[in-house]
Amino acid sequence: MKNLQIFILSFVLVLSVVTVKAQGPIPNITDHRLDFTVVSMKGDSIKLSSLKGKVFLLDFWASWCGPCRYANKYLVKFYNKYKDKGFEILSVSLDDERNAWKKAAAKDKITWMQGIDPGGWDAMAAIKWQVDAIPASFLINKNGDVVAINLEKDALEKKIKELLELK
Repeated sequence: MKNLQIFILSFVLVLSVVTVKAQGPIPNITDHRLDFTVVSMKGDSIKLSSLKGKVFLLDFWASWCGPCRYANKYLVKFYNKYKDKGFEILSVSLDDERNAWKKAAAKDKITWMQGIDPGGWDAMAAIKWQVDAIPASFLINKNGDVVAINLEKDALEKKIKELLELK
């Protein structure tokens, strides 16, 4: 019986190690499979990979998403607090209606980079980043590596401070 327990424990341990190794390399925004371009509120193009060298949050949202609109409240606070220290946000709206997106961004007092990728769940950026629920966010370091996914409030602020090397 003891041999069976040791065997099962060993099997589970080996399976865990294999699973961790199978997760692969850390996603990076310069990978062409993850890169995308969205249209800003002014009609300009914003290319994700152009943000390499900055600490930023890639945020997927939509005007019709209640939890997204709630998250915008604390993102406004973090952005205003850390933008002068090198923090940036790129929010990608999955709205189909440009006017609904613009109205929501104005109402939520969003002043950071905004882009729209119409198509909802079929939007190219959402597909590339495997976004199947919103809000969805990816915290990215200066090297372009994804260092955290879907952090909220205190955990997000702590990681932003760490990446910006603030105390």
